[in-house]
Amino acid sequence: QVDLLASGGGSVQAGGSLRLSCAATGNIDSVFCMGWIRQAPGKEREGVAAIDRDGTTTYEDSVKGRFTISQDHAKRLLYLQMNSLEPEDTAMYYCVASPPPVGAGCMAVLAQVFPSEDQGTAVSVSS
Repeated sequence: QVDLLASGGGSVQAGGSLRLSCAATGNIDSVFCMGWIRQAPGKEREGVAAIDRDGTTTYEDSVKGRFTISQDHAKRLLYLQMNSLEPEDTAMYYCVASPPPVGAGCMAVLAQVFPSEDQGTAVSVSS
């Protein structure tokens, strides 16, 4: 059992930056993939960025070059640095994790996770 608590969301203007953080507690050794997914009002949940235990990262096409995912194993923290934010980035962002995926990459597996409210932090970008 791994518990995740996300923070760092807020309201910014287009072009601004935010840094999301996620603190992990519990049996972190069972986790292989960690990442961020988001869901905007009226839209499907989608993967944003993922990182595996080896440090390999994956990004959704629309955030490449603007978002950076990173992790601090010692502090059990996951980050998402979001730069050049656009109104289309407005959504609830969730920190999610999974064991080693079978037959799929981390992004695909994480996008199927159903997060709890504690795992979410709201991001609003105005034009």
